[in-house]
Amino acid sequence: MLDRIKASLPSLAPAEQRVAKLVLLDPRTFASLPVTELALRAHVSKPTVVRFCRSMGYDGLSDFKLKLAGTVSEGVPFIHRSVDVDDKVGDVLVKVIDNTVAAFLKYRNDASTHAIEKAVDAIVAAHTANKRIEFFGAGNSGIVAQDAQHKFFRLGLHTIAYSDGHMQVMSASLLRPGDCLVVISNSGRTRDLMDATDIARKHGATTIVITASGSPLAAAGHIHLAADHPEGYDRYSPMTSRHMHLMIVDVLATTVALRIGGTKLQPLLREMKNNLRSKRYA
Repeated sequence: MLDRIKASLPSLAPAEQRVAKLVLLDPRTFASLPVTELALRAHVSKPTVVRFCRSMGYDGLSDFKLKLAGTVSEGVPFIHRSVDVDDKVGDVLVKVIDNTVAAFLKYRNDASTHAIEKAVDAIVAAHTANKRIEFFGAGNSGIVAQDAQHKFFRLGLHTIAYSDGHMQVMSASLLRPGDCLVVISNSGRTRDLMDATDIARKHGATTIVITASGSPLAAAGHIHLAADHPEGYDRYSPMTSRHMHLMIVDVLATTVALRIGGTKLQPLLREMKNNLRSKRYA
């Protein structure tokens, strides 16, 4: 929230800029003062204070101060506002982006680098030994699994992705020690994914699960990469969760690429890019 206010400074009217600078100077005090005192300290009118809050995408001063207080106390934006039926396009834009940014910043602060390190070790070990690396997901998470397969495939890893439950169970039955399975799930309660994970573990494959903490799937894998967010999987279409899963995949792919090393990877990517030139219009 504070970063967004700072970035918006140049586009604000001079009077609103003074209010913004007052927020940035001492967010905690701003959240506790009445509008009369805020206007006095910023040398603006009371309507200007409210207008600034609305320029930032909030309903008014009360809404702005509530979110600001959460930001100060939690250290990350406290934004989980549902979209209303009468919202304008600008309101939807701000709310959707703010929810995603808040989830990303919370993940950055809470993520276990130890778990990520273990997951990268398992993937690199499977790649070095020329073992299988597979990505499973169902529904929306199946699309994320396909994206993961594409990212790791470009790095020269032998990967495959399945979103069909029958294919997942059959493929998991063929996994062996040294192979690596990455399972992606928003709810962590999908029966097919649970079955496939159990089968893969039974056959000795290393299982990495990207899912919500406290879910059955979180306890079923060898390595759990927590993907926690305020989005209820029973009520809402996956939005923030999808972005978070894609981000975790990006972190894994980038770290694996660094582990493989530029001397091996750069020539491969360069040749791939050159071979694709003919597929594009000049």
